[in-house]
Amino acid sequence: MNLIYLIFFLGLLPVDEPADTIMLSGVDIVASMKIDDEDAANAFSCTTVGRAQIENRHYNSLKEISSIAPNFYQPDYGSRMTSSIYVRGFGSRIDQPVVGLSIDEVPVLNKNCYDFDFFDIDKVSVMRGAQSSLYGRNTAAGAVNIKTLSPLNFQGKRLAVEYANENSLRVKASHYAAPTTQFGWSATLFYAHTDGYFENTERAEQCDEGDNISMRLRAQYLASGRWSVDNSFSMGYVDEGGYAYRSYNAATGVLAPVAYNDKSGYRRFNIGDGLVFKFYFDNFTLSSTTAYNYLDDCMRMDNDFLPMDYFTLRQAQKEHSFTQELVAKSTKEGGVEWLAGVFAMYKHIDMDAPVHFKKYGIDNLILKNANQYYYWNLGPDRELSFRENDFVINDEFDIPVCNVAAYAQAGYKWRSFNFQVGLRADYEYSMMDYDSYSLVHYKTYKNIDFYMPLETTLAGDKSVDAFELLPHVSLSYEFKRGNVYAALRRGFKSGGFNTQLFSDILQNKMTGDIIGNKQDTDAASTVYKPETTWNYELGTHLSPLSDGSLNISAALFYIDCRDQQLTVFPKNGTGRMMSNAGRSHSYGVEVSANYKIGRMRLDASYGYAHAEFDEFLSNGVDYAGNILPLAPRETYSLNLEYNIPVSHDFANYLLLHVGYSAVGRIYWNEENSLSQSGYGLLSASLSWEKGHFGASLWGKNLLDKEYNTFYFSSIGNNFFAQGKPLQAGISLYLNL
Repeated sequence: MNLIYLIFFLGLLPVDEPADTIMLSGVDIVASMKIDDEDAANAFSCTTVGRAQIENRHYNSLKEISSIAPNFYQPDYGSRMTSSIYVRGFGSRIDQPVVGLSIDEVPVLNKNCYDFDFFDIDKVSVMRGAQSSLYGRNTAAGAVNIKTLSPLNFQGKRLAVEYANENSLRVKASHYAAPTTQFGWSATLFYAHTDGYFENTERAEQCDEGDNISMRLRAQYLASGRWSVDNSFSMGYVDEGGYAYRSYNAATGVLAPVAYNDKSGYRRFNIGDGLVFKFYFDNFTLSSTTAYNYLDDCMRMDNDFLPMDYFTLRQAQKEHSFTQELVAKSTKEGGVEWLAGVFAMYKHIDMDAPVHFKKYGIDNLILKNANQYYYWNLGPDRELSFRENDFVINDEFDIPVCNVAAYAQAGYKWRSFNFQVGLRADYEYSMMDYDSYSLVHYKTYKNIDFYMPLETTLAGDKSVDAFELLPHVSLSYEFKRGNVYAALRRGFKSGGFNTQLFSDILQNKMTGDIIGNKQDTDAASTVYKPETTWNYELGTHLSPLSDGSLNISAALFYIDCRDQQLTVFPKNGTGRMMSNAGRSHSYGVEVSANYKIGRMRLDASYGYAHAEFDEFLSNGVDYAGNILPLAPRETYSLNLEYNIPVSHDFANYLLLHVGYSAVGRIYWNEENSLSQSGYGLLSASLSWEKGHFGASLWGKNLLDKEYNTFYFSSIGNNFFAQGKPLQAGISLYLNL
């Protein structure tokens, strides 16, 4: 925190005349230590979106870059907590992600924090294919690197106000200063509000209203070109509704309106601080990245999503996480180029997840089944009943996780060939202390008034660990207009614990205790193993025209996945769980291109992924050969920008953007009995700028296309989440 006070103090010093860029003796302190994602000679697939595209096209979050990068899909599941990402057919709805996220070289360890609003983002790079040898855990399908605007690359003030339908408001304000050519600092503030797009007819209110506010402070200092420091502090708060889930009648194909009776929503408070030191030597650079993150969030959910009193869930957690990474990278060109690093992580989660059973849920989920047993086995005078009209199953968890890793990479260039090999040794250990308990009073005879207490408990601990060797090998051939490459990489996704399954376990234990069928209960089913993948890729990056106006990237891939983690809903259960599905594979193709000619820029992409189960047996059903659910088989995007010629007296520029993004068929379940055909969304904007002022008219989903983003089944009922309807607004901004 001392560095933050230093920022404000130095910010009072006289400020040099604003400039777009400050050159610092050839040293770029914001350059990535691990991968240059804009290097055309890379041996992997990557889509990079710059600040101009982000702001002109009104990409407000990572979700809106979905499908712009081929085979990359992040749907809106109804809450910022469920930041699920699917790449090349693989993904994860809950718990561990398949894609890692870093912001200014600092890893984001909890995917609950993946969904945040963009403000002053300089660049987003989406790398597809396993990146585990360099980035480690939970990057089995790729990694996303986000760079924020640097005060050493831009100085000035920025203010933007945006208003859209459903009383949606976004306000951004920032200040960037460089008192000297060696020191820069910035402060940014963001606020957003929406009344929501979906009505809960049972409660006669919008279910997805929300507010969020966030800020970021950053300071960068370069000392005589020999060492630098970059510190970024961020804080955010979200309080929103959500879960616009509509019940679906499979027999009639009718979707009912959103209608549930208990208020639901999500609240998140998070703090993060990342400190990056870099030391510049003659032949190599050494960096140290130290980060701390704090998350305090709470999900409130009407877990049956119906206008009946079944049960509700509140899941609150507090997480502290610490990471430390040291990386050394050669800078001398020619010969062997190398990189080596060590990484350590520790995080600790305290979670409280009580399930509140109400009258209708008690009668239909617990008493109904128990009384069928009593009637047929003990006679009509026996009947189970509770004194309470509602009760709580309390679930408390204490989950520490630690990870240590060492990795190295070496590359050698010989003529036009570039050979690269790398290896990461990664060890992770996590443990769960659990305490699940409930107290009810019951009787088993119709004609007595005495209720006996029944205290049901389940306590203990479970652990899971893994030691993984994560190699990668690539060979590329460079020529005048680009390169071709072949790569082999191994990916790794951490194991974990099914905390939401404890309610089902305790219900079964409670029922067994009541009817005299006591059984030893174990929490072994709550543990799931790590997921690993082998990724094979052939690709090319081409710039076939001499002026560099056309760039094309293409790749063929094959992925072999072992112990795939899949979200399933236990039969007759009320919770959800992660299960190791067995084995699956995916193969496909992706192509992207951008072309600039005169005043026009055209970006296009296409991705195809065929992902299916090789081995998956669940509840006695063999799903081998079926398509993996929830991920689209295809993604498309087409974006056209045209700088309309106008008088300089009228505008510095007048930019028209038209975009179309689409996804192919999505299968919703393992049986492949439900699916959604492909759909596309049309967007457009017209941006004007004159001097320091600017304005933009924009729209998204302009054809008001109806589509679904998510499906699940719970206690015998089916539900869909619907995508957002037409959105349109105006943005005003000021740059000084």
